[in-house]
Amino acid sequence: MPQFRPQWKWLVLLMLPLFPTYSQTRYSLQEAIQYGLTHNINVKNTQTDAQSAESRIGEIRAVGLPQVTGSVSLLDNLIIQRAFLPATFFPGGKESDPPIAVQFGVKYSGNAALQLSQILFNAQWLLGLKAAQAYRELAVKNVTQSKIQVAESVSKAYYSVLVAEERAKVLDLNIQRLDSLTREMSAMNQKGFVEKLDVDRLEVSLNNLKTERTKVQNLVDLSYYMLKFQMGMKLDEQIVLADRISESDVERIGREIKADDGSGFSYDQRVDYSILKSNLLLSEMDVENNKRGYYPTVALFGGYGYNTGRNSIGDVFGSPWFNNANIGLSVNIPVFDGFTKKYKIQQAKFTVDKVKQSLSLVEQSIDLQIRSANITIINGLETLKNQKRNLDLAQEVVRVSKIKYQSGTGSNIEVINAESALKEAQTNYFASLYDLLLAKIDLDKAKGKLSF
Repeated sequence: MPQFRPQWKWLVLLMLPLFPTYSQTRYSLQEAIQYGLTHNINVKNTQTDAQSAESRIGEIRAVGLPQVTGSVSLLDNLIIQRAFLPATFFPGGKESDPPIAVQFGVKYSGNAALQLSQILFNAQWLLGLKAAQAYRELAVKNVTQSKIQVAESVSKAYYSVLVAEERAKVLDLNIQRLDSLTREMSAMNQKGFVEKLDVDRLEVSLNNLKTERTKVQNLVDLSYYMLKFQMGMKLDEQIVLADRISESDVERIGREIKADDGSGFSYDQRVDYSILKSNLLLSEMDVENNKRGYYPTVALFGGYGYNTGRNSIGDVFGSPWFNNANIGLSVNIPVFDGFTKKYKIQQAKFTVDKVKQSLSLVEQSIDLQIRSANITIINGLETLKNQKRNLDLAQEVVRVSKIKYQSGTGSNIEVINAESALKEAQTNYFASLYDLLLAKIDLDKAKGKLSF
């Protein structure tokens, strides 16, 4: 009887479509920012607002174009109005006779006409054309501001992931080292060289490290979720970060701080300051717009149409229609509005004063942000330097205490204390590193140099 050999390779190929596949895309920091600029909802909303602004500008421009309207009407006079005429208007009438009621009009009337109007002069509309350009620039600046906010959020979330992952790697090394030591001490305990209590203490420290590792892994997952949220990406998509934090990044930050003497900075580099200046310009135009309300407006108008009137509905469509035409010029001159425009001008001027005061406040705020970020970075660099030294010392203490314990000249308490000190030094180091990176982002934003 021949031996049956299942075609397992074909079976695997047939089952492959049943398993989900996940594609992982690598993103550098700049690539993550660019993805966020394309997919973040806030950026899309401001871009939609910019498109709406263009439509609003077109609406303002359209007011000055010729306006043409057409109308067609058919009227059924259910009760025809009567006019009262003196009796002397009729043959045989006397002055003493009462007025005679005469039907005035016909049963059916029709009208078809075209009306044309064209603004010749309107000071407010002419100013509105100038304001449209400022309005367009304001919309563009709002888009830029939203992109800067996305670049800031994505950068901070990106560094949060990197720092959390580096911390997880270090914890893995600590667990491997302590696990190896625990197994060695357990073997020595079985041979009677160390006490069981020493092994138990090491196991407690090892379990604490594993618990800490679980917490850090949860932090890594949460950081990824936050990054994908800021990028406008679905939370179930898989991504891999291409960049890594290195000593050269810290050195680069230090060099930039030393090389930056503060010269060449302009408040206009800050988009929020530039937006406020655009608002000031629009507020000043609002004052001028209210003043121009006192100017006269001139418009040209004209019309052409046909009309007819009959006592029978059939005659309305079967009889000739008579044409008519008109053309004219209208001048509207404001005389007195109860001081309405006066008070509108006062309100608009108060708004201008308020925006100017806000500009001064923003300038002070920018100065404070720059100085605060500079001081934070300088302190951060010094703190990170000290934390790096503490980390190196803690690693050396762990190495020496382990050698002493294995040689019998030290205690496991020294080892446990050294491991705890190392974990604390590592935590402080990564916290300082993260704070430094965030301070650099804040400084770039404060100076209007945050790239995207």
